[in-house]
Amino acid sequence: MIHIPLIHIVGCQFRSLLISMLYKHYDGDGRARFVTFSLHRPLPVLADDRYCREVAKSVNHVREKYKFQLMGYVCMPEHVHLVLIPRTDTKVGEIVGEIKRQSSIAIHELLNIGDPALLSDLFTYRNGARRFVLWKRRCYDHNCRTPESMWQKVNYCHDNPVRRKLVAIPEEWQWSSCRWYLGYRDVPLMMDVDEAHPLGNAPSGCGTKKP
Repeated sequence: MIHIPLIHIVGCQFRSLLISMLYKHYDGDGRARFVTFSLHRPLPVLADDRYCREVAKSVNHVREKYKFQLMGYVCMPEHVHLVLIPRTDTKVGEIVGEIKRQSSIAIHELLNIGDPALLSDLFTYRNGARRFVLWKRRCYDHNCRTPESMWQKVNYCHDNPVRRKLVAIPEEWQWSSCRWYLGYRDVPLMMDVDEAHPLGNAPSGCGTKKP
């Protein structure tokens, strides 16, 4: 029998408690949330416009259902970032779960028709059965405690494709909110920002506004 020192057990429990306190998230406070959810396997599924389009559709459908405000987003090849302001009576986990559920169904249908090889790569064993799994179960969620923090996260979304060297400038990436903030309206997702309001100004990382 292996004996683990009590001080080690207490130390681990303390660290777990500390981590939970540092990363605790609050629903119902009316502030923005920066959410990241990733593919179950690190495959560049979302490098294909067809699948990004289904994620955007799902975000739009779930926004209509839960009435949250979308402030920014980006679809990267292996993950998605959202900056949103949920209603005070809504849990962010419910929103993200529904987006993942709807997009998973739609993308599975497209893969089944057009890319069976990739579809096979996305099957795994879960709960003792082999099944299609698109998204990881958990997501990363950060409370934006100030408007400045929220805009930092929006800019982070817009800069992400440039950091990954997918494009030279943020507005070249179709699957983010950057182009909306520059005045373009032929975009996959509209933002819930009143353009007459100071918050409607383009975030600093977006480039030159459309004339």
